[in-house]
Amino acid sequence: MIADTKKNAEHKMQRTLEALKNDLLKVRTGRAHTGLLDHVQVDYYGSMVPVNQVANITLVDARTIGVQPWEKNMLQKVEKAIRDSDLGLNPASQGELIRVPMPALTEERRKEMIKVVKNEGEGAKVAIRNLRRDANTHLKDALKKGEIPEDDERKAQDDIQKLTDKFIVEVDKMLATKEAELMQV
Repeated sequence: MIADTKKNAEHKMQRTLEALKNDLLKVRTGRAHTGLLDHVQVDYYGSMVPVNQVANITLVDARTIGVQPWEKNMLQKVEKAIRDSDLGLNPASQGELIRVPMPALTEERRKEMIKVVKNEGEGAKVAIRNLRRDANTHLKDALKKGEIPEDDERKAQDDIQKLTDKFIVEVDKMLATKEAELMQV
């Protein structure tokens, strides 16, 4: 009972960290990485699919992503999808390859991005604290029903608090890493 509650809370906190990691990947740093285009959708014969399912995505250099569609007729559609995405990128075709240069970030834009990153991190911390609250409520209900002794409930709450603290530290580490990445020129 107590072990299940702790395990469930830890699993959900881990998923919150994974969600934060994915959200942070979407934040542009000025350096190119192929994961940036993961959320771009392309019209492929009437259905919307991720660009990585219709093209090969590679890094040409540190500031340029190369996108090579597997079918020639997809070149314009992929280029348009990248241009129309909310990433602010301006792709250019060169034969069968679409080059997607990363624009350099201005100091002001970097500070805006850091605010976005901190906001994402705060959201993750709130989610983790909510999971702690839910687990503690679950333990208190079990105590009221007489399913667990009071000492075990207290110890389990302490364990859940330690778990929460551990995940909050992880969030802070991820934020610090992303901020350092954003401030690099």
